[in-house]
Amino acid sequence: MARIVLTCDDTLTSTYRNIPLLDFLGCAPVERVPGFVYRMLDTQLPESGGVLQVAPYSLRKLEAAVIQGGYSDIVVAHPRHIETFIDERTTVVGVSTMDPLGRGPVSMMFTSGGRYTAYTKKRFFDMLEVLDGIRKKRKIPFKIVVGGHGALQLAALDNWRKYGMDHLVLGEVDHVIGQLLQMVEQGAAEGIIKVEGFPTAEEIPAIIAPSYKGFIEVNRGCGRNCKYCDPNLRRIRCVPMDVLFREIDINVSAGLTNAWLHSDDIFLYKLEDHKDFYPNSEEIVGLFRSAMARPGVTFANPSHGSLAPVAADPDMVRGISEAVGAGPSKWVGIQMGLETASPDLMRKYMENKAKPFSPEEWPEVVIEGTYVLNSNYWFPAYTAILGLPGETSEDALDTARLIITMERKLKDKLGGKAHFTVTPLAFIPAGSLKDDSPFDLKEQLTEERFLLLYVSWKHMVKEITEFIPRRSSNSDVGLAAFYPFARFGMWTIMRFMRQWGIRMGYDPDRRLDPLEVDVRLHTTSREGHTFPSLEAGT
Repeated sequence: MARIVLTCDDTLTSTYRNIPLLDFLGCAPVERVPGFVYRMLDTQLPESGGVLQVAPYSLRKLEAAVIQGGYSDIVVAHPRHIETFIDERTTVVGVSTMDPLGRGPVSMMFTSGGRYTAYTKKRFFDMLEVLDGIRKKRKIPFKIVVGGHGALQLAALDNWRKYGMDHLVLGEVDHVIGQLLQMVEQGAAEGIIKVEGFPTAEEIPAIIAPSYKGFIEVNRGCGRNCKYCDPNLRRIRCVPMDVLFREIDINVSAGLTNAWLHSDDIFLYKLEDHKDFYPNSEEIVGLFRSAMARPGVTFANPSHGSLAPVAADPDMVRGISEAVGAGPSKWVGIQMGLETASPDLMRKYMENKAKPFSPEEWPEVVIEGTYVLNSNYWFPAYTAILGLPGETSEDALDTARLIITMERKLKDKLGGKAHFTVTPLAFIPAGSLKDDSPFDLKEQLTEERFLLLYVSWKHMVKEITEFIPRRSSNSDVGLAAFYPFARFGMWTIMRFMRQWGIRMGYDPDRRLDPLEVDVRLHTTSREGHTFPSLEAGT
């Protein structure tokens, strides 16, 4: 009977000591972050006899799909113990990857546009070397098949086969993995396998074993038509509730009592208004209530979401907070795209991201939405995009000003409840902009873009030094132990950035006045009521 072994590189199985934001350590450059520092912070998911007891969600979904495709001898192996499971029965080793060349937005920022080597790249190719070495030493003709979002990076290489890879898989495979594996085993598959179409919601199987951080997938795909984004190319599908319940129960049985509701945008869940993108608040709040009602669940939080629905319907956020019991000692974290303060860039590349508001109102939406989130104990981790095609110096400067404006306005209104971070990311060609050039930090950095980087990181240092000790006071031993290291690390980063800017001829002390934003949103809800605003004191 054929054996299928599934794995990934060990940057994806690292828990990074469960410290917030440290998941990005894999994007750091090998040449700048010493190996002993990386090893000290690199804690791995539990394994038993080499089998992952808790695995990244992508591997769990793949495992379930392979079983659905007709295979029974499947191992989800820890990458550091892969050799244990490869024998004469092994026909395919499937490798899931996210950033194998270090060309993701975070890695491109940390590695100066790829001039240095991200740990994700080093560890991925280290693993390929091990796999190819096993194949040659044991003379077992298994195929190495690489998939996941990172396979797109590898497909752009002319010589990708020389590293031992036999096939690259591009696209979603839940519904076709059985047929695909048979073709690989029979030698009938192309080198680069492009999967056409997408599985329906009903064709996406439930995981059968625990997933890292209690991840479960709520919906997949998007429809906002942001031109720089790959998820927009996939139509949105909402996973049936019985599948969600099964996945939650599996995680709870392994002691994972936090239900992490993953999606490309949680506020698109069961969307009905595809014109103005007004959220289906009743269904969204009901989703969180249903998750919290499962036996053993102690908390539920989203992974990603968009900001406009928050400003459009503050009651939705309040409802979710009430459902999950959010409060001073239990904050809801969410990743969101601020991207830019420029209405022109919003209109050009992501007009639907602002709906039901207009691109001109986007700065107000950002401030109002952050106010609503913070008021209800939500901590948004924003991204900003450096180097969108056509971005002007004033666009970058306005984004830096918007961060300063939020700092001041939210602190004045909310005091210690005001929290957010902004992580600037390099523009990476994707979606309908896949033929554009990536942002090159070394060649395209201007003083205005430097100031956006500097303001963002300066605020992040402030959050880490203020929010972590507040969290660590709640018996969070890991955060408490990390705090002195974090302070020193952040101080070192800011010192480096300051000196770097000065060497480039930029002024890190240049005064940036806040944007003149009165936060008075003019769009009205479907019921005809003007949305509440921060200025109104709601």
